Amino acid sequence: MAVYLSNAFSLNMFSVEDFTLLRIRKVAASDVPQAATSAVGHADTARVISGMLGYEIIVNRINVSLQADDVLYVAQYKGPRLAEGATQLPEGATIEFFEVTLKPQGCSNCPAHDCNSCSTMIWTHGG
Repeated sequence: MAVYLSNAFSLNMFSVEDFTLLRIRKVAASDVPQAATSAVGHADTARVISGMLGYEIIVNRINVSLQADDVLYVAQYKGPRLAEGATQLPEGATIEFFEVTLKPQGCSNCPAHDCNSCSTMIWTHGG
């Protein structure tokens, strides 16, 4: 299982043919693990995220290819373009954190005997 932190999410990060379920849920900044591999590609954004998380996020322009059980934390910036050298959010700007996970299949061929213990249902509802 790989864990990433990025400032963006793209459909190019996974194979659409291999996955049928995508879950995106909002999380707190404190939910982002310090051990996550940075995929933040912009220095100003990395500095601002570092300030929010309380530890350094390095600039790391890598291609992320998500597999089943990988986790991508996305620091979603909303606001005006960051000023060069920014270390804080400009007035009116926000960064929200989201957790993105994928599953390779849904409930195909499921006899629906006990949805309460179904791993797909548990994952879908936040487990």
